[in-house]
Amino acid sequence: MRYVLAFACVFTSLCLRAPAQERPTPLFNGKDLSGWTAVFEAQGADPSRTWSVADGVLKCTGKPVGYLKTDREYSDYVLTVEWRWPAGTEGGNNGVLVHSTTPRALGIWPKSIEVQLFKGNAGEFWVIGTDLDVADEATRKQDRRHRNLVYGSEKPVGEWNRMEIACKGDTIRVKVNGTLVNEATNCSVSRGAICLQSEGSPIEFRNIVLTPLAK
Repeated sequence: MRYVLAFACVFTSLCLRAPAQERPTPLFNGKDLSGWTAVFEAQGADPSRTWSVADGVLKCTGKPVGYLKTDREYSDYVLTVEWRWPAGTEGGNNGVLVHSTTPRALGIWPKSIEVQLFKGNAGEFWVIGTDLDVADEATRKQDRRHRNLVYGSEKPVGEWNRMEIACKGDTIRVKVNGTLVNEATNCSVSRGAICLQSEGSPIEFRNIVLTPLAK
């Protein structure tokens, strides 16, 4: 009986000290753009001509250039995003902006860190008024671009991909379809809105979910 009580006490102590698990929060409700604001390079652009929702999928025509921005700011989280280039297209350019703050820091784009979705280069970092470090910078850093550790994890056009962006403090880790493709340290920003770009090519999103990391 003493051993049972001792085990129970230790188990209870460990449970009390374990960090609380945060619940995943869908950022896209699958029905409309609640919680998001559209920003465009062209003044007076109609968001409905660029962004639409059908069957739980967020569709972007890619034109005009701009982005969707969350109405809230976030820090310390894991963001998962599923995306695909529609069948019959060639894919193209797009990205997820994290830690977005000052608007129009570079043309239309806000101060942020872009996690690239460009076909064939998904996961690369592009800094927009920010800074970060990656390993082997001599070979991987090209001006604002920070190349991936590995390539080849993306699926063909028409198939869904899954990206996981883990932001903790001043670090960011990116996985594409389960493969770690990029990692940054010493990021100069660690909090801000999350944005989805409209950058010239049709693209579709679904299952955009944020899971807060315990402080």
